[in-house]
Amino acid sequence: MTAATIAEQVSAIDADMAAQPPNQVMGAFARERAELAAQGIPHRVAAVGSALPDADLLDAHGAATTLRRATGGRAAVVVFYRGEWCPYCNLALSTYQTQLLPPLVERGVTLVAVSPQVADEALSIQQKHDLAFPVLSDPGNTLARYLGILTAPSSEARAAQLHLGLDLTTVNADGTTTIPMPATVVIDADRVIRWLDVHPDYSTRSEPADILGALDAARL
Repeated sequence: MTAATIAEQVSAIDADMAAQPPNQVMGAFARERAELAAQGIPHRVAAVGSALPDADLLDAHGAATTLRRATGGRAAVVVFYRGEWCPYCNLALSTYQTQLLPPLVERGVTLVAVSPQVADEALSIQQKHDLAFPVLSDPGNTLARYLGILTAPSSEARAAQLHLGLDLTTVNADGTTTIPMPATVVIDADRVIRWLDVHPDYSTRSEPADILGALDAARL
């Protein structure tokens, strides 16, 4: 049996949500997704051929590291996600664990995931899904800012998050509500960007097959 794509899994989640009685909270998130999709990819995203900075990061236990150290100085797939609180992020990272990590290991390519959340939250998502790749915290959103993919919840979505007990200012390491748009970056051993895939609608993600295709095209 062929493993389900991320899009197929998201469709199943959306179908379950659609079957529920309408409510203001879910409506707020649906409107936010539609607005983000309509706005599209930011105009000033980093160019393919530019190099990601060797940012200071924290591992899931709060220990200091850098992007180069985390990738082992090898070609890498760097996945940017919003946080442990995002169901679509959980789905994507779990899928990458089962469908993407094994072929990356065969290629000698590193997989890392990055978010602005505090290290405790990074450790939580790593343990929840038994992830065998580094889940890192970028406390100042250095990498996402360089890529030009920073965003923040709309006022309506922020109110809905607070209604559900989620306060991004306590989850994010920098005390703000700023988060990255979900994105996947393929870099070579010198941290040069060879492929960048940004998803303004945070329910969509880079599929493992597309990431592997990008690696093939870059001969990595």
